[in-house]
Amino acid sequence: MNFETRNNSKNPFGTDGSKNSNNGSVENLSVDSAENIGIDSAENLCVDSTENIGIDSAENLCVDSVESLNSPRASCSYKAPNPFSSSADESSKEVAFEAVHLSFSYPDSEPILKNISLKIYKGEFTVIAGLNGSGKSTFAYHLNGLLLPTSGKMMVFGKETSKKSNLSEIRRKVGIVFQNPYLQFVGSTVEEDIAFGPENLGLNRNEIKNRVSQVLETFHLKSLANQDPASLSGGEAQAVAIAGTVAMDPECIILDEVASMLDMAAEKRVFNMIDQLQKRGKTLVYISHNPQDLIKADRIIVFDKGEIAFDGNLSQYIDSEKYPLPDLIDLFKKLRDGGIPVSEVVPNPEKAASEILKLISKTD
Repeated sequence: MNFETRNNSKNPFGTDGSKNSNNGSVENLSVDSAENIGIDSAENLCVDSTENIGIDSAENLCVDSVESLNSPRASCSYKAPNPFSSSADESSKEVAFEAVHLSFSYPDSEPILKNISLKIYKGEFTVIAGLNGSGKSTFAYHLNGLLLPTSGKMMVFGKETSKKSNLSEIRRKVGIVFQNPYLQFVGSTVEEDIAFGPENLGLNRNEIKNRVSQVLETFHLKSLANQDPASLSGGEAQAVAIAGTVAMDPECIILDEVASMLDMAAEKRVFNMIDQLQKRGKTLVYISHNPQDLIKADRIIVFDKGEIAFDGNLSQYIDSEKYPLPDLIDLFKKLRDGGIPVSEVVPNPEKAASEILKLISKTD
């Protein structure tokens, strides 16, 4: 796909070779100053303790099956009401995350985030997009207190992350899955690793056993239960990392470029898991540089040079004509621009093929 932006704008999805690229892994959290990351020591950034990476719980386990489609990224239809229009009643929604004039920089460095103010509501699927180095992953790490603002504040369900006394509760509510799943593993088997988070919550043995069994069943991981997580393929490892987070039943899950290093089959497996979480109403924040991921989103936020360049829904994103589009959306836009009456948003390849075949049959 051509990733050049429209109107000669800078492409917020490509790779710019900045030193902050591939910042989905823990090692890029710049652990030289752990106190700026809201944890007691740099050592806690290694995943010796799931508590310190925000992994949390799993009661709502999403047992709905999802039909496999040609594209794992295009398996969910989009036509959610726009929660950002003037007609939306924001007062009736619970705010999960609120950034208030949030800025962040590492010591002796240029600001990475600049005066960010936004709200993310409970139950939304928000995709945060942008170039590597645009600040999107840095912002994601603020959502459960892995990083703390240099100025301004981040509120999570009304609790400020900069207050140490709030961090334990915040990290129970907000789980995070990193780009590199191997950094999160602590158990010698998949079963032990998934159990580690619930054990840290102080749950009784039967509850832990039930949760582990349930996520292994729900996400089709039973055959891997006794394997060493370090021996798993990329797709298997990412599935186990997500399952370990779900097993702690957080209200919100942050997914930081979780499919960026996977092949198509592994990607499909991971996106099926995400579909299940979305159907159960989990609050999902998905960090991505790939336009294909946008079809699933209730809301799209584009970061550029540490600032918000766009905030809206998919239709508004398409109408802006500034950013690269998912392939199917781009194809149908070109057809409409050529005078062919097709839909603005097409959810998957099957629907696209059906719509095109109907048009062809009318011309015969």
